[in-house]
Amino acid sequence: MGFLNKLFGRSNESREMENMSNAKVAVIYYSMGGTNYQMAKWAVEAAEANGAEARLLKVEELAPESVIEGNPVWKATVEATKDVPVASSADIEWADAIIFSVPTRFGNMPSQMKQFLDIQGGIWGEGKTINKVVSAMSSAQNPHGGQEATILSLYTSMMHWGAIIVPPGYSDQALFAAGGNPYGTSVTVGQDGKMVEKVEEAVKHQAQRTITTAEWVKKGNQ
Repeated sequence: MGFLNKLFGRSNESREMENMSNAKVAVIYYSMGGTNYQMAKWAVEAAEANGAEARLLKVEELAPESVIEGNPVWKATVEATKDVPVASSADIEWADAIIFSVPTRFGNMPSQMKQFLDIQGGIWGEGKTINKVVSAMSSAQNPHGGQEATILSLYTSMMHWGAIIVPPGYSDQALFAAGGNPYGTSVTVGQDGKMVEKVEEAVKHQAQRTITTAEWVKKGNQ
């Protein structure tokens, strides 16, 4: 067991440290069919379970209402998430850690998330994105639908922000059960709209790892 604890970073001491978090975490997502909304909610649950203060936030929808109205699943997701606050620059400034969850669009992040990142030039110019601890998750409708490329496209922006990127790597066995993506938890969505892999545990581990890193950064800056 000692070897496994070292391999996956799960010693009793590290667990105790993780459970003492007081980090502020913004979980920012975009979701058309509800998958990334659910993943974001799991991340918030993990954050709060580990003592962090968490905000569940969506990015602004850019698609025409007529297009959304013509897609029952999309319309249902918009209705189900109507009370979720829209993310703002103030949320970025507030957060010690940011967890993103987005679907893939042709191997890239959705335009809705891209616009949100693109309009943060003001706080970026003031140095307010520096040393934010960030991590990302994704989904697609097939196992090789661009999940890793989507996460990497988001991480590219984070490099320009001067953020500290925290991928899950292979730091816990839950990542293997979820498909083994070391860049960030990713999931395949079947034709029925349901997640193919069981990723809840992987999402929560990734959130916990991100929070722990944010705590280390906070303590180092004090």
